[in-house]
Amino acid sequence: MSNVVADIQQPSRSNATFAESESARVVSPILEKARQRAAETQLPYAGSVSPADAWALFQSGEALLVDVRTAEERKFVGHVPESKHVAWMTGLSLSRNPRFVRELESKSGKDEVVLLLCRSGKRSAAAAEAAHKAGFTHVFNILEGFEGGLDEQQRRGAFNGWRHSGLPWVQD
Repeated sequence: MSNVVADIQQPSRSNATFAESESARVVSPILEKARQRAAETQLPYAGSVSPADAWALFQSGEALLVDVRTAEERKFVGHVPESKHVAWMTGLSLSRNPRFVRELESKSGKDEVVLLLCRSGKRSAAAAEAAHKAGFTHVFNILEGFEGGLDEQQRRGAFNGWRHSGLPWVQD
């Protein structure tokens, strides 16, 4: 009986290998699909992923999620817990952050999988292109962004995006 308890309490190498292979099964198809779409549409960065796929990558520890919205957007609209913040644009006039690449380098290595999130997926696409040009090899845009696209009344948050998908987020 004590041997059974000892075996249960001590993870075996085969269990760790199994967990690693399970993680690879989830992550690899997501990134492979994103890269394939990027090649087909000639994106100037590694690819784009849905909010749900971004969450799967982030939750598995296989990717870093970086919110590129302004500090004000994160504070008043909400943000993904444990995400990093590097603003692509700053201030009320939304001027491009000249330190964006340098700040991103301080949060992530250039060979890490980096997922960029903005309000709708447009600024994060531009940020992904800039990051790729700066040498980030696995940078991905999160489609639909945090708030999603505009609805018929020109409002966000009604039909797609991170928040509407029911994924974790918090508000200050």
